[in-house]
Amino acid sequence: MADRTSTPERILEASRRLFNEKGYTSTTLVEIAASVGIAQGNLTYHFPSKRDLVVELERRMRENVRSERGRSGRGAVADNYVELVLLSMNYAWENRFLLRDYAQFANNPDALRLDPDMAADLEELHSLLRRMQKDGLFRRDLDVDLRVLARSLWIVSRYWMDHLRELEGLDQVTWADQERGFEHHFAILLPYLTAPARRDLQSAVDRVASKLTVEEES
Repeated sequence: MADRTSTPERILEASRRLFNEKGYTSTTLVEIAASVGIAQGNLTYHFPSKRDLVVELERRMRENVRSERGRSGRGAVADNYVELVLLSMNYAWENRFLLRDYAQFANNPDALRLDPDMAADLEELHSLLRRMQKDGLFRRDLDVDLRVLARSLWIVSRYWMDHLRELEGLDQVTWADQERGFEHHFAILLPYLTAPARRDLQSAVDRVASKLTVEEES
């Protein structure tokens, strides 16, 4: 069956892949066009410059993250929590060039600003911790500053993806790699939680693992 994906979509996907693999500066429009199987003139008809590609990729990332964020908070707090951490890891990996190569394409009057959505992710994490505290999931014999805890947890889940790329040299990430990220994340969080709360979070991770396994096998 012929590929029905539109040319702009194929260009953007190829751009994301090459920017992630080679870096923004090292990737040329000629390479992107060749990867898609089109002439460079066809590419620049849709996206006149590399900067235009970055702007559109960043716009879509923001739109997708905000859409996912808007669906959170509708279920059990443990499920919401695991979904948020997984979402953050996925977008950090899928769009890693936006964070890694920011300085290379930000020297413009309309420079990209990633901070608002990062701040929103951190605030959502903080909000979920407040929900846990309100629901009595934190141990009463330990004092905890939820703002500090949220920052520590956000840093772990965000930079775990950089660790996989920079220290383990991975060019693809599997659920097993993300599950290891959860282990580091929970090493900080779980000591503050009651035993039932710890079991709930582990069950939420297990449910995600089962779902992803089914999707991979189908």
